[in-house]
Amino acid sequence: MPKSKAQAKSKAQTTSASGSTSTSRPLVIVAGVAVAAALLGLVSYTATKPSAGGSAGSSSSAAEVSADPSAGVYPELEAYARRDASDKLALGRADAPVVLIEYADFKCGYCGKFARDTEPELVKRYVDNGTLRIEWRNFPIFGEESEAAARASWAAGQQGRFWEFHQAAYAEGAKEKGFGEDRLAALAKEAGVADLARFTRDADSEAARAAVSRDQEQGYSLGATSTPSFLINGRPIAGAQPMETFTQAIDAAAKAAKTAQPKKTGPSASGGPR
Repeated sequence: MPKSKAQAKSKAQTTSASGSTSTSRPLVIVAGVAVAAALLGLVSYTATKPSAGGSAGSSSSAAEVSADPSAGVYPELEAYARRDASDKLALGRADAPVVLIEYADFKCGYCGKFARDTEPELVKRYVDNGTLRIEWRNFPIFGEESEAAARASWAAGQQGRFWEFHQAAYAEGAKEKGFGEDRLAALAKEAGVADLARFTRDADSEAARAAVSRDQEQGYSLGATSTPSFLINGRPIAGAQPMETFTQAIDAAAKAAKTAQPKKTGPSASGGPR
């Protein structure tokens, strides 16, 4: 069962040196799909300290990512990718060979670092050429303002402005201004949300609460205890790791997907129009 808000907030008070806001315990992800009658396995991953400065773009890899495409990958975890073409909180093709799922909180400083320093480059390198899909999961662990920001991001998404809201909310210094009602409206306006009255209604709706709860419960079901946390085609990664960690994981996942893909023959081999 999901932890209570109070428990989640209490568990999130310490900040790890790995580039993640974390409890003292390592990120633990239970390998298993929702329909399974028993747990299929358990992986415990502890991030180590990034190189000097702790930058998400530093050259030293703080997460062990093997050149072997299958190492550290738990195929059962790939089932958590929704691949829903109508998902307004996702970037990239629904049929992209690699899916990066991000569990994050708008009040998390390291989530902001990833959003500013690493994610835009991943979009340029991989999303734009069809290799990568990024699926956002609201995982608010810092109390009421975190949950309000999560619902607001969902509401912005209903008008096609989730990623613009994401950028505004993660701008340098944005979280220090808080996420009160007026501030969230200002961020929505900055993000280009057209109908602010609808935005306010949507953010306070049961649909918003249900959407955030669904994401949150998925994170808890995986055993995520820190933000940001990631899955890349079944490979767990904890924290705002260096760029190299993500590129190695994505490249390995793309290679594995290509190897597993059956060769096309006949007239359909060209792919045809999309």
